[in-house]
Amino acid sequence: MTGRLFGVGLGPGDPELVTVKAARLIGAADVVAFHAAQHGRSVARAVAAPYLREGQIEELLIYPVTTETTDHPGGYQGAIDEFYETAAARLAAHLDAGRTVVVLAEGDPFFYGSYMHMHKRLARRYPTEVVPGVTSVSGAAAAVGRPLVERDEVLTVLPGTLGADKLTEWLATTDSAAVLKLGRTFPEVREAFDRAGVLDRAIYVERASTDRQRTMPLADVDPASVPYFSLALLPSPLTDATVAPYRPAAGEGHVGEVVVVGLGPGARSWTTPEAADALACADVLIGYGPYLDRVAVNPRQERFPSDNRVEADRAAHALELAQAGRRVAVVSSGDPGIFAMAAAVLEVAERPEFAGILVRIVPGLTAAQAVAAKVGAPLGHDFCVLSLSDVLKPWDVVVDRLRHAAAADLVIALYNPRSKHRPHQLGEAQKVLLESRSPDTVVVVGRDVGGPKEQLIVTSLGDLDPETVDMRCLLLIGSSQTRVSPAGRVYSPRTYPG
Repeated sequence: MTGRLFGVGLGPGDPELVTVKAARLIGAADVVAFHAAQHGRSVARAVAAPYLREGQIEELLIYPVTTETTDHPGGYQGAIDEFYETAAARLAAHLDAGRTVVVLAEGDPFFYGSYMHMHKRLARRYPTEVVPGVTSVSGAAAAVGRPLVERDEVLTVLPGTLGADKLTEWLATTDSAAVLKLGRTFPEVREAFDRAGVLDRAIYVERASTDRQRTMPLADVDPASVPYFSLALLPSPLTDATVAPYRPAAGEGHVGEVVVVGLGPGARSWTTPEAADALACADVLIGYGPYLDRVAVNPRQERFPSDNRVEADRAAHALELAQAGRRVAVVSSGDPGIFAMAAAVLEVAERPEFAGILVRIVPGLTAAQAVAAKVGAPLGHDFCVLSLSDVLKPWDVVVDRLRHAAAADLVIALYNPRSKHRPHQLGEAQKVLLESRSPDTVVVVGRDVGGPKEQLIVTSLGDLDPETVDMRCLLLIGSSQTRVSPAGRVYSPRTYPG
């Protein structure tokens, strides 16, 4: 039985960026091999140190040369080839003895890594697996908070050893680039960026993701200070250099936004993905207390519950927070544009002091739709939606509209049907409807639909008992054509006699 060879990527330098699989293999290996320069200090081993265990065999593979100056008969390439052959033979001895060998690689093993030279010499002779790692390019982009490429852009990865002429040619024709292996090549790399006309966009990143990380404009770097473990980035031109890689704090002049979000009528499954995303992105949640209670608590977010009768104050509070740079979600049940917070926020947003604040409305499933779907399709033909509340409009206006809707033979969805402060109005509305509607008209009463206390009652206009109705209910008053099928389903036919 021979051993197994693993080329394991460690990421750009932060030990926490080592993958779970890489950490497991490092800890389980019989032999851990790593490269180093003449000084013997291995960056790879330092990154892997938290995952090593007592008793493991360590193979330190020291490069004989790190520059092209050497007295080896075969020159630099001869010296380095001999080193790789010798190193491969040392690892082969362990593999022949049945030991598991892990070769550590900074970044990714197949991305300008030394491991690939072991792979070429050993992979055909022994079972081998390569474990990818986060590359230095990815680590550098994350360090500066700038996207490398987006959409159809092209990213070009270049070694700094190409020379100024070739680098200039590549940099002048690509959308985005990463130039690796700086160190002594830095002067030519900087010259190439300058000649290509992109030096003003270039960013220097040194030892990305480590506690010695350093970033700055490439034009400002002192060439004498550049180590080998650094690179030059040319980020996407579609990302404006002024875009900050952080969210501005309140009071920095940034104008936030208000998103008015409809949760749907009850069940969490009735909240749309768009609404869920708007809630997740918010810094602040504002709304009527029971509605806020339906949103899962996130300790990152502030919550401001309030009474149901302070819509204008709630809207002003949301806009003031947005003005200070916060992302605010105003929460409504059902759809925010139907007897809910959307209109209140837009009304207050017209005040001069709130000019320029973005207000978005995210729709939700309405209570009328939810109740209708539970019983069948009573809204299958023309219908109207009315609120029996007279808090913001006179009761005689409510009665007049109700009388006309009944006379037009529309299916009517009644919101806010009866409250403790308005216990008599539903009874009065029933009398108005009976002026032009048959007592046999189908009526659906839905309470807490989608919630834990859901209740559905199918009755008639003549038999409706207003005392059984409260603010948790929505009523659907059928037209002359609305019927109940033998299976108990309520629907309004799509055709109407004429």
